[in-house]
Amino acid sequence: MMKKRFLFFWVAVIGITLMATSAFSAESAPTKLTFSIFFPPTHGQTKAAMDWAKEIETRTGNKVQITVFPGGTLTKAPQCYSGVVKGISDLGFSLFAYTRGRFPVMAAVDLPMGYPNGKVASMVAQEFAKDFNPKELNDVKVLYLHAHGPGLLHTKKPVRKLEDLKGMKIRATGLSAKVVKALGGVPVAMPQGGTYEALKKGVVEGTFGPMEVLKGWKQAEVIKYTTECYSVGYTTTFFVVMNLDKWNALSPEIQKVFEEVSDKYVKVHGEVWDSTDQEGRKYTESLGNKIIPLSDEESARWRKAAEPVIADFIANTPDGDKYVKKIKELMKKDSN
Repeated sequence: MMKKRFLFFWVAVIGITLMATSAFSAESAPTKLTFSIFFPPTHGQTKAAMDWAKEIETRTGNKVQITVFPGGTLTKAPQCYSGVVKGISDLGFSLFAYTRGRFPVMAAVDLPMGYPNGKVASMVAQEFAKDFNPKELNDVKVLYLHAHGPGLLHTKKPVRKLEDLKGMKIRATGLSAKVVKALGGVPVAMPQGGTYEALKKGVVEGTFGPMEVLKGWKQAEVIKYTTECYSVGYTTTFFVVMNLDKWNALSPEIQKVFEEVSDKYVKVHGEVWDSTDQEGRKYTESLGNKIIPLSDEESARWRKAAEPVIADFIANTPDGDKYVKKIKELMKKDSN
């Protein structure tokens, strides 16, 4: 009888110990997240996003661990957002313009407003989304947004005036495709990843994008000229978003870390856009490519030609006039 009681005692002790150990392991197990990024591994924006992930890990004491998949290896750029919604990746970094029509409110930020730099464009994108909280983003947790510096025209032959652009096949995405058409060119939609080969093979004769693409995507190797059309400088809004179920499973303390670090990185990414624009300019000049400035008169012509793109957005988007007005206000505020 004593032996049975003794055996029962030790079985109970072992059981309780195993339960405690299991509970402790579950409590101490880190949250492991996957992060899909379409930029190549060496790109400045990838490095900034990886720094963001590392800061999350550090500030949570490694309770969150993030594995980064750059270069579109987990989900390609156009599928990145839906991949986060479906749980293919827990986190995603891509751009709204690759799924044209899906984000009608956020498209306002990409209009050719004449953005001065990436830092201002990034702050505008973030503040605009927070102010309007568009329903189109309700299927993810938006961690932060940012946007590149002024999109300019990079071509294989010189474009010094509007007439030179007429009929040229120009790679563009989202609203920038409408800008190309308004300026007289023929827009050809494709992601950045395919632009180098398209330019090299003559599938397109030019591309619209910030100066950073000339080095970050090596496109300076397959173009010869950049036209400084700042008066129609558009931007493209990028997102870092999280699967809603993964977000809701985090403790309030960890959610707070994500939000604090994310707010900080809006400006970080904006500054990276500006520094990589400068690197792109230096790189293209080092290859002997020419940068063509537009006169004030010619800039005004380009601006006038692009105005219907903004007018069309206002006419065909509910509250479009309110969105455009807000962007102008934010641009003025964030430029000071």
